[in-house]
Amino acid sequence: MFERLSVMLIKEFVQLRRDRWAMFRLIVPMIIQMLVFGYAATFTVNHVATAVLDLDRSQASRSLISHFVATSRFDIVDVARNQSEITRDIDRGTAVLAIVIHAGFAKRLENGRSAPLQVIVDGTNSNTSLIALGYVNQIVSQFSASQSSRAASFLKGPAAPETGITLQAYPWFNEGMEDRWFFIPGVIGTLTLIQVVSLTAFGIVREREAGTLEQIMVSPIRPVEFILGKTVPFFLVGLGDIALVSSIGIFWFHVPFIGSPWVMLTGASLYLLAALSIGLLLSTFSRTQQQAFALNFFFVNPLYILSGFAFPIAAMPRLLQWFTFINPLRYFLVVIRAVFLKGVGFSVLWPDLSAMALLAFVMLAVSVLRFRKSLD
Repeated sequence: MFERLSVMLIKEFVQLRRDRWAMFRLIVPMIIQMLVFGYAATFTVNHVATAVLDLDRSQASRSLISHFVATSRFDIVDVARNQSEITRDIDRGTAVLAIVIHAGFAKRLENGRSAPLQVIVDGTNSNTSLIALGYVNQIVSQFSASQSSRAASFLKGPAAPETGITLQAYPWFNEGMEDRWFFIPGVIGTLTLIQVVSLTAFGIVREREAGTLEQIMVSPIRPVEFILGKTVPFFLVGLGDIALVSSIGIFWFHVPFIGSPWVMLTGASLYLLAALSIGLLLSTFSRTQQQAFALNFFFVNPLYILSGFAFPIAAMPRLLQWFTFINPLRYFLVVIRAVFLKGVGFSVLWPDLSAMALLAFVMLAVSVLRFRKSLD
């Protein structure tokens, strides 16, 4: 058995070495996608086009506007003179956000009263609008704190003692709240899934399409040996891809890796086994590479959406939340982020590792049975 299996492995690696275009596809696109996603995938919003309508024209209102100008989050694209100009800026898309300071703003602050601030956002881009509103709240809170002591000096009589709650945030594992530290591990898992599933599905379908699959199966090699011979090289390629894109994340994007390489290797191996079984299963439903491509697109996209990478699982409908439990990418994202940023080990991650092992075993068994049936 081992002799026949080694012959299959040598055949696959020799074929891969001869196909220079395949070597290019295995390495260069992964590097390019990692760099592109690493820079593009972020929750940070900078240079939000902002219009300002200052109806108070006081020192306090100008000070508030200067707080917005001082950050790189907002670009003042228009200083409006009336409400109709604000409406025009939002309608035309010139501004995503508009700040309206009503008359009497400074007077209310001097009297120690609340001073309403109107913020208008373009809801057609809800994600950017919500993030921009969060930045507005931070700036207004800082401005309000800086004005509180000044307002107290204008009040007549003794000032009342200040009471309230002071929030002190202490982020763990990501002190600077770098969203790239969140996205890069997710990109590693997603790119690896796409690569491995595609390689497995296309590799076997290519043999079938070229007519060599039947020639191999009439040889003394057994179906299990053929499956191992086709999937083991892709497993090793997947490990190499994870090592490659992880190195880019660590050394190029400076994402810290403080966990154990052995925990990472275990999680990656189980994840790759699950991904290989998906590719093998897709190959049993495909007779041509075009069919494999369509099925690959149909299966991989939902796996990405239901993984929790970009969309929180807790916000999904309950039925879709149940579907996420059969998604290996969901568990791998937990493992890779925990290993990268938290440095936790098997004692913490064993539920996710066990889930990936179970999924890999079940899907691999189903895929092998389905594959053997498709050969008959």
